[in-house]
Amino acid sequence: MRAFVEGIGLVGPGLNGWQASRALLAGGQAYRPAPTSVSASTLLPAAERRRAGVPVKLALAAGLEAIEAARRDAASLATVFASSSGDCDNVHAMCESLATPERQVSPTRFHNSVHNAAAGYWSIATQCRAPSTSLCCHDSSFAAGLLDAASQVAVDGNPVALIVYDHPYPAPLGTARPIGATFGAALVLAPQASAGAIALLDIEFEPQQARATRMDDPGLEALRIGVPAARCLPLLAALTRRPSEPVILEYVTGTHLRMAVTPCD
Repeated sequence: MRAFVEGIGLVGPGLNGWQASRALLAGGQAYRPAPTSVSASTLLPAAERRRAGVPVKLALAAGLEAIEAARRDAASLATVFASSSGDCDNVHAMCESLATPERQVSPTRFHNSVHNAAAGYWSIATQCRAPSTSLCCHDSSFAAGLLDAASQVAVDGNPVALIVYDHPYPAPLGTARPIGATFGAALVLAPQASAGAIALLDIEFEPQQARATRMDDPGLEALRIGVPAARCLPLLAALTRRPSEPVILEYVTGTHLRMAVTPCD
């Protein structure tokens, strides 16, 4: 499958947007971790802004950065949302409530517990009514989202925004399912090259195991391993280099995705 990258969004520990992170991902700067800073989008009405959890904030921050860079209309763009765990803070709070004698769950908590909650808030913020998919695939959630988004681009011939995000569970759930940091990223993919296209991705699904591409910087490699959504980092790094080596992403057991990255300028 082939898809052109038109825009990129990025928010994570020490990664404050795509433009500010390019030199670091290209290897020109040392990575310095810092707490992820993300706030609720002002595009959300006040009530929804108060209810928005971390995944919603990540999705809107990364997705809108990518769409703005691509000069696309968020209201008409199909979306794919991918997360390994959804709203971990909300899951923790609901489990606490269910462990009490009253077992009463807040309606807002219940509303935010579904895996497509971020997609719902996205549609409110952007007024988007285009098709949307929300999925998870454990540690391979980014690869699954990329495969789904690229398939839609190839079959439907329309651009798609891929938005991925993860954040840690509080204790004690965090000991059973450790997620190392709060991280979000987005790619706008299109079927044809536009004037601002960044690179062409040639994506192949291969039914055998292969060693995933790693990050040269130890801190970024720890981030890649520790956060499922951050498995996108080798691809983002490749998008900063000319030329770049093929990128390999681990997928479900015994399979992987192999990508060739060809710059458009």
